[in-house]
Amino acid sequence: MDDLAEGLLDQPYDAYRLLRDTSPVQRIAGPDGTPAWLVTRYEDVRTALADPRLSLDKRHATAGTYKGLSLPPALDANLLNMDPPDHTRVRRLVSRAFTPRRIEQLRTPIRQTADRLLDALGPHGTADLVAAYTAPLPITVICDLLGVPDTHRLDFRIWTDALIAPDPARPEAAKQAVVALLGYLTQLVVDKRREPADDLLSDLIAVRDEGDRLSEDELMSLAFLILFAGYENTVQLIGNAVLALLQHPEQLAELRKDPALLPGAVEEFARYEGPALFGIRRFPVEDVTIGDVTIPAGETVWVSLASADRDPDRFPDPDRLDLGRDASGHLALGHGIHYCLGAPLARAETEIALAALLERFPELALADERPTWRRSLRARGLTTLPVTYSENSLPHR
Repeated sequence: MDDLAEGLLDQPYDAYRLLRDTSPVQRIAGPDGTPAWLVTRYEDVRTALADPRLSLDKRHATAGTYKGLSLPPALDANLLNMDPPDHTRVRRLVSRAFTPRRIEQLRTPIRQTADRLLDALGPHGTADLVAAYTAPLPITVICDLLGVPDTHRLDFRIWTDALIAPDPARPEAAKQAVVALLGYLTQLVVDKRREPADDLLSDLIAVRDEGDRLSEDELMSLAFLILFAGYENTVQLIGNAVLALLQHPEQLAELRKDPALLPGAVEEFARYEGPALFGIRRFPVEDVTIGDVTIPAGETVWVSLASADRDPDRFPDPDRLDLGRDASGHLALGHGIHYCLGAPLARAETEIALAALLERFPELALADERPTWRRSLRARGLTTLPVTYSENSLPHR
């Protein structure tokens, strides 16, 4: 791996700062060694995200360029590979699950899940907050929404983690996870067809079978995407937010003093340390000029959401966490027609998760063991977050 890729893995914000200043549209090597163009300045990234000439459909990709995760057709017909009109049709069918009214209805069960997980921690001690809280909360919420039985939720987390950041030492693990996910979702659809329930997957099956507006591959791919993205983005956003607070005790004190800051704080957490370094790869359908660089049709374009949200031309003093900042306009969850469908749910989960955690444990701090980051060019999240905690103000034991 070249020095730039190593920098993006180990010190991403330093690498982005250098790229924005010297080479804001840079040709780099993707994870598989194939070439891609990386866009890093806010205005360029925001414009690219909404540019219809930058397609998500892999059929527009030139051979030998980076195409992203390789999936079987039954999982690949999802919104991350679609342009209008198919994208418009499929997104409209599933968007009703994420309306403001539906999200409000989910707030109570989300808080109940958060409280149950915190109960399991006990009144004081030391824990890995990723394993005990920030990961099981979103996987429970998204599985409840889809209608996945309790018995398979740990499996879903293992499979999804294997896809978020494949282990170079175990190249077969990601393929095995895809096979396992496909097999399980196939059987789950069979079961839901036989016995429909009050869940999103049963609703999507009804759309497929009664209205014939979804193909079978689109149905399976939607279930996969909702599960994968609904878990991935939220677990990373919650964990990153907790770490940012613990590393900035003055901001934590402000939030404890005024919990009304929390909704705005979630936007600042997303800007400061969002769940994804890059948006989904794109392929120009014609030669496209970004900044001073003309990118040939068919080559891969990556837009760095993380770099854009640390661009000082858009956010003054961008490397400072400031919960009083107006962080509106951040790109952590995308922009344009491909804006994250589950963004309202991710925001609600993060707000509820932080509120429950801070209310329960007025004494919460980083443990001596350092947190660990996932080594991924795309995802930005923690694999461990060791903390000490207590329900009272006594010193930790």
